[in-house]
Amino acid sequence: MAGKQGGKLAGKEEAPVQPIIVRRIKKIEGGHHGGAWKVAYADFVTAMMALFLLLWLLNATTDEQKIGLSDYFAPTAVTLARSGSGGLLAGRSMSLEGARVGDGAPVVMAQIAPPPPGAAPTNTQVQEQDAQRRRAQAEQDRFDEARASLEKALESNPQVAAMKENIRIDMTPEGMRIQLVDKQGGSLFPSGSAQMPERTRALVNQIAQVISSLPNNLSVSGHTDASPFNAGAGYTNWELSSDRANASRRALQTSGIPMDRITQVVGKADTEPLTPADPFLPENRRIDIVLLRQSPVLPPSLRYSLR
Repeated sequence: MAGKQGGKLAGKEEAPVQPIIVRRIKKIEGGHHGGAWKVAYADFVTAMMALFLLLWLLNATTDEQKIGLSDYFAPTAVTLARSGSGGLLAGRSMSLEGARVGDGAPVVMAQIAPPPPGAAPTNTQVQEQDAQRRRAQAEQDRFDEARASLEKALESNPQVAAMKENIRIDMTPEGMRIQLVDKQGGSLFPSGSAQMPERTRALVNQIAQVISSLPNNLSVSGHTDASPFNAGAGYTNWELSSDRANASRRALQTSGIPMDRITQVVGKADTEPLTPADPFLPENRRIDIVLLRQSPVLPPSLRYSLR
């Protein structure tokens, strides 16, 4: 019996031992696919915002502002200004329509920061400085031509030739100033009055015809001498100078100067005498008409003829 059992055991093949597999499940936070896609998506959104900002700046800025933006990031052209007209947009404001200058406001020219001592200016700086010189010189040439035309017109017009001595023309940091000055025995207005005589109106009309072709805006100011009105009159040199300035403004508009070109009309009474040593002289009574500059004042060393 024992032999039979031993034969059976010896003739039977034993089954192979199956390996034991242990599966360990690692739980990952952030969803089925993980959170790496969020980082990539954030980078993509940031890049798209930068692209749209660049496209908006290219469309909303002028050539001068683009030059300012370019020079701002150049190592040799970093400006020391923090805000205002020294900033990236040269003092201009942004709106839905892009970069604009307020109506009637003087144009603020973009300034390029000078290179550090010993550093050569960049090509962009050289080009912009040359462009500024050309704009300023062209404006100065227009002023010179207008001055010559006005002097010629005063000589050839018999109606105003006698008032040639009442005109003074000079250049100021603001622009070309045309002064209508009282002379002894040749006043522009009746004493203490803002009623403009016909001969003064003809003189203003002659001036308007010459300057009407220029693009510059105008400033008009009235001045008196130091002679006061009688006490209790209720009318002073402040009112008189303001009324005379307004009378001159109306005469300019009637002669063809558009209203939007006149940006300032002011009365200064006797606060800015032409002859401070004697504020009672007739020549202190005057009307100043200033053609305001559109470009910075050009130093004499940088002027050259464009004609």
